[in-house]
Amino acid sequence: MGTYNQTWESEFILLGLSSDWDTQVSLFVLLLAMYLVTVLGNFLIVLLIRLDGRLHTPMYFFLTNLSLVDVSYATSIVPQLLVHFLVEHKGIPFLSCAAQLFFSLALGGIEFVLLAVMAYDRYVAVCDPLRYSVIMHGRLCTRLATASWVTGSINSLMQTTITFQLPMCTNKYIDHISCELLAVVRLACVDTSSNEVAIIVSSIVLLMTPFFLVLLSYVQIISTILKIQSTQGRRKAFHTCASHLTVVALCYGMAIFTYAQPHSSPSVLQEKLISLFYAILTPMLNPMIYSLRNKEVKGAWQKLLGQFSGITSKLARR
Repeated sequence: MGTYNQTWESEFILLGLSSDWDTQVSLFVLLLAMYLVTVLGNFLIVLLIRLDGRLHTPMYFFLTNLSLVDVSYATSIVPQLLVHFLVEHKGIPFLSCAAQLFFSLALGGIEFVLLAVMAYDRYVAVCDPLRYSVIMHGRLCTRLATASWVTGSINSLMQTTITFQLPMCTNKYIDHISCELLAVVRLACVDTSSNEVAIIVSSIVLLMTPFFLVLLSYVQIISTILKIQSTQGRRKAFHTCASHLTVVALCYGMAIFTYAQPHSSPSVLQEKLISLFYAILTPMLNPMIYSLRNKEVKGAWQKLLGQFSGITSKLARR
């Protein structure tokens, strides 16, 4: 192992999406616009929840956490990607690569656990509405959110540590848009079967287990909704869960496709597109999904805009 320790590179080279200059400039403009929309949309959701007392409920407490995770995840990847579109040398220092892997992996794990927690919240709201406020009290919500952040961070620390203990030899070219777990593991010049086992175990704990908990919650939710006799009651119960269910489908689908089967993983191009999907598209869509499909959020927006319009009119008359 002594000879391997001498072969660590001081930096890695990210090959990115394209080497064509015109394509890179076009991607820079597109992704910059999407990133700004992502940051603005998620911060507006957080601000709206803070300002409107009607949204001070467990569901929106967890949505605040989800928005913060989304912004942080996008920020861990997209700014560096944008810089690399405009420079010829697409290097990333060793420590920066390790930090990027840690934060992106941690935030991804946090989101999966958080979505399972939100599914439980919806389960209680639909299946046991009379005891909802008793069950989903503030201390429990705080503990569940904290557990999401701690679990994702611990898993990421373990994965990052064992990944960067691998001898990389002289291979410093990462064929990806960021320091993504599978892409970095592929650089190793030794057998990585133990790392693949660790990835599978991690996928079971932080991906498949939350996913099955979400499925279990929605089996109970759908069963309860079908027992509601009035059409209006069923529609109201369904709309309570529609936004969360849409986000779940977006977040879990491709992650399971990518990480649950490292031996038969998708192509490198597919991995890059999936990473881009998680880094920018999902965080951008989440606040839109909750805004467009949720009557409470739309009502809060209308109230806030009405107040802003009133203040603007008063200032204009002075």
